[in-house]
Amino acid sequence: MHKGRIFLAFATVGAVICTSGFMPSISQAADSGDGEKERSYAATHGLTADDVESINALNESALTLGRTGKPPVGLPPSASPFSRGTDLVDDRETPPAEPLDRMPDAYRAYGGRATTVVNNYIRKWQQVYSHRDGKKQQMTQEQREKLSYGCVGVTWANSGPYPTNKLAFAFFDEKKYKNDLENTSPRPNETRAEFEGRIAKDSFDEKKSFERARQVASVMNKALENAHTEGAYIDNLKTELTNSNDALLYEDSRSNFYSALRNTPSFRERDGGNYDPSKMKAVIYSKHFWSGQDRGSADKRKYGDPEAFRPNQATGLVDMSQDRNIPRGPAKPGERWVNFDYGWFGAQTEADADKTVWTHGDHYHAPNSDLGPMHVYESKFPNWSAGYADFDRGAYMIAFIPKSWNTAPAKVTQGWP
Repeated sequence: MHKGRIFLAFATVGAVICTSGFMPSISQAADSGDGEKERSYAATHGLTADDVESINALNESALTLGRTGKPPVGLPPSASPFSRGTDLVDDRETPPAEPLDRMPDAYRAYGGRATTVVNNYIRKWQQVYSHRDGKKQQMTQEQREKLSYGCVGVTWANSGPYPTNKLAFAFFDEKKYKNDLENTSPRPNETRAEFEGRIAKDSFDEKKSFERARQVASVMNKALENAHTEGAYIDNLKTELTNSNDALLYEDSRSNFYSALRNTPSFRERDGGNYDPSKMKAVIYSKHFWSGQDRGSADKRKYGDPEAFRPNQATGLVDMSQDRNIPRGPAKPGERWVNFDYGWFGAQTEADADKTVWTHGDHYHAPNSDLGPMHVYESKFPNWSAGYADFDRGAYMIAFIPKSWNTAPAKVTQGWP
């Protein structure tokens, strides 16, 4: 289904995007914490300034659609004055349906990543991940529509509702942060804001962040077993947390931690959980993003906010309520940075984090435009967690889906054997 070349009012560089960037000829790399060069998302994926604006505008509409369930009309409520008024073209297309019995081709593997076009991913998804109550399902038009939005589309199509990011976990090494601030100095020409932002970025540990999310998801899944009411689930959850002496036990009853299940749409649906917790399972996805989202501070947008999105030291919970999906601010004329990247994990049981596989995409599906078709990646954790110069935060989210959905298989084979 071709969406047509619909002119959109460009809302904000802080739109819901997964593939904005900057002109490849300008600032193609930024310093990482270890002194090496990190490439930007745009430079890595060959995105131009025009691509950036089209993707920003398109995904602003995706956010509105995902939250309201209604087609966006005009500028969404979150539109900001950053870049109003630019007419942009929506070249996105919904990938066509694939025959249920058609087997996928092998992915192209290199290093810790395997890649394929979105049509082939749909074929693999139907063979491996689509099962409902043990039966393979053809990806629906609604699911293909969600998928067409790129990296967030992969998570969106697998998790059901648009990802809300409310139950997020991370690990921040406070001791390392303080030590590095006291015992290291800014680099030549590095501002104090840039220095503090870089030290903060280096103090986050992605593997420990992921491991904390897995630990909590495991506790939640134990609590879901044989719990046929929400009250029974909460009681089980508190028992598990007490047994493990976990600080999450002391979260307020209204916190995102205790309310996550009841706020999951599929938990309430008749063909989902039907209000029965035992029919649900906790799964994981991840978001990489930029911390400097203060519209009033140019330095914080350029170099990150060292105080922003730090996890609670006792629980690992990250307050994502201030996440406005605003990308890194330009330090030089012409810079454009990707706003975020989503990766889908599901419920894999591989014990070694480095061997787990994260599924994500490069940009929205536009096969008849200069942007081209969407590609889907399966990345091993070291590849996924490395990120790009665009990001200084990585949060690991827990969501709930019905157990009858197999979009989160226990083991994922990278590419295709």
